[in-house]
Amino acid sequence: MIALALALTGIAAVCYVLVGYPLLLAALARRGAPVHKRPIRPTVSVILPVRNGAPWLEQKIRSILGQDYPAELVDILILSDGSNDATDEIALSFAGPRIRFERLSGGGKGAALSYAFPRVSGEILLLTDVRQELAPDCLRLLVECFADPVVGAVSGDLVIRRGATTGEESTGVYWRYESWIRRNLSQYDSLLGATGPIYALRSSLAVLIPPHTLLDDVYLPMESLRRGYRLIQEPAAKAYDFPTALDSEFRRKVRTQAGIYQLFRLSPWILTPANRLWFHWYSLKLGRLSLPFFLLLIALATPFTPVPWLWILSAGQLAFYGAAAVDTVASSRLTAPFRAFLILVGAALVSVSVFFVNPLSLWKETKVSSPAGK
Repeated sequence: MIALALALTGIAAVCYVLVGYPLLLAALARRGAPVHKRPIRPTVSVILPVRNGAPWLEQKIRSILGQDYPAELVDILILSDGSNDATDEIALSFAGPRIRFERLSGGGKGAALSYAFPRVSGEILLLTDVRQELAPDCLRLLVECFADPVVGAVSGDLVIRRGATTGEESTGVYWRYESWIRRNLSQYDSLLGATGPIYALRSSLAVLIPPHTLLDDVYLPMESLRRGYRLIQEPAAKAYDFPTALDSEFRRKVRTQAGIYQLFRLSPWILTPANRLWFHWYSLKLGRLSLPFFLLLIALATPFTPVPWLWILSAGQLAFYGAAAVDTVASSRLTAPFRAFLILVGAALVSVSVFFVNPLSLWKETKVSSPAGK
């Protein structure tokens, strides 16, 4: 009976993290405070750190220049962080009064941003990555949220284009689930971090990022929340990205989950009542890190449970893991979500490696493919 209690506890924990908490959050979001938006026109500095971004850089720069926001109020700083492709040449071809280019030695994104902050003058900072194309109204919509004085950071909505494989489609489904949770967090109070490729920050809230930090898009916004501001999402401000294969998504999730472990050391206040969102951090962030351990608990306890629970739990796990195994041979819309989930859970388990390696070694190039039909 002890084994049964442990197995059921593991199942309940997994269900809470994946379903229970998101539904509770959706209910809480209905009573959240609205954001008071209106057209404003502060100066904006766009900071674009790039490492080997030649395939996307020209299109990215053009999407920034094509924003429906007064051009005289926007300047752009491109930072080539140790690139060894054509990134520098492309960036230099655009250099001019509005666009500056600097080459860095390759210290990582956090170091590049810390370098940039004292070298830009905009009242609002737009932090973005090279691969994602911005919709023409993206900047304007993000900026309008800062009309509300309690808003410190605003995250846009990252739209994943249709995938060419079922694995890529599963990644897109996961991201839509993630976006739903983020929208509800924003409506309730604040996000627990921004969407890295597309977020804006009051320049007065930009702080230096500790060396080797993996998640600037969580560290910076949470420092704003610590000072009493809200971190919100503007769903209408969109950036578009290509889908990633599951192996690339695995490496990305290893880094992001490792970054959460890292933040518990860099910002321990996050897990204390000093953080007004501590309950949500435990339920969502810490809960997801715990998923592989809950699944292991269920698997290890199952052989010692009494009949008929032994058969029920064994059959359920066999079907679950079997579907993931079948998908490695013959992928389908039915089995792909099981495999995708296990890959993401596996990434959470591997992310503990951040305690044993140089954190920057967890940064891997994300490989993407063109959307279906392109």
